[in-house]
Amino acid sequence: MNRLRKKGEGIRQFILENIEAGGQKIVQSTMKKFNITRQAVYKHLRNLREQGCVIAGEDGLLKLQPQETWNTTLSIAENIHEDVVWRTIAAPKIGQLPDNALSIWSYGFTEIYNNVVDHSESSTVWVQVEKTALTTRMIIWDHGVGIFNKIKAALNLLDERHAVLELAKGKLTTDPTGHTGEGIFFTSRMFDVFSILSGEVFLSHKYGDDEDWILQNSDYQNGTWITMEIKNNTSRTTKEVFERFTSGDDIGFTKTVVPVQLAIYGNEQLISRSQGKRLLERMDRFKTVILDFSEIQTIGQAFADEVFRVFANQHPDIELVPINANPEVIAMVVKARLQAYSDKHK
Repeated sequence: MNRLRKKGEGIRQFILENIEAGGQKIVQSTMKKFNITRQAVYKHLRNLREQGCVIAGEDGLLKLQPQETWNTTLSIAENIHEDVVWRTIAAPKIGQLPDNALSIWSYGFTEIYNNVVDHSESSTVWVQVEKTALTTRMIIWDHGVGIFNKIKAALNLLDERHAVLELAKGKLTTDPTGHTGEGIFFTSRMFDVFSILSGEVFLSHKYGDDEDWILQNSDYQNGTWITMEIKNNTSRTTKEVFERFTSGDDIGFTKTVVPVQLAIYGNEQLISRSQGKRLLERMDRFKTVILDFSEIQTIGQAFADEVFRVFANQHPDIELVPINANPEVIAMVVKARLQAYSDKHK
């Protein structure tokens, strides 16, 4: 990410949060916080006012633009083209935002809406937009078969939690002739918060250097309820997100990040070969697989052997990269890799 743009995002976020909190001496506190000039602060304030994020109250003090909420129910039969729905209905409600933020919204909305049209088997879709000066949130809700249930049935998976794991890997679609399976994967990585509530499963992803995934049971939800949220002044770009999942000089979706914790059921531990095989399903579609071991306390010898020796030996051109692993997990990975090395040099 461009450092200047990231700093600018932080400055504007600081200003907005302080205005919302009723803070005094916004200019002085911003100058001190970021070691910038008064003129630079005024420039950020001017941009925020032009974007409609900040208004002057009757007392002359700056205030956040009041929250706006809009929703509508659309007939899918009458609104099947996602680009038209975006341009004529959704985009005007998102309103004025920086080009990079609008690009993210355009990508996210059209991908999710298209999935509803092509896969949900729902006759209607409910769309809601909530916008403040700080963030914009959109909810897209259909009354169809449910995304996890659809994946489970199409791929003959164990249950809806298994469908969550496959969805998180990417390159998953129930209609390979019409879809690449990349839309939801990239959409979930573009927004600050992206969540899916469907059936008895709630999945939430938060953007960051250490991605935060939440998977839990919930009260049964008919259809699929998707929430997307991002800061209005984000410096993120769609190009930046796409490039995160490209390996080396390759062009295309060749790298994935898999949250290993999504392979866990209840209080079980990752100890068996079958768990390793489930984690590795469809991994041969990528050149680089980053396995995020956040929240994983331990792994068994058989699990580690299946992943880092058996699979690695069978797919020498695929790079497996463990991250966020504690010393105990690292020790099991090293042991399996040493055995893999020994196998190759017998």
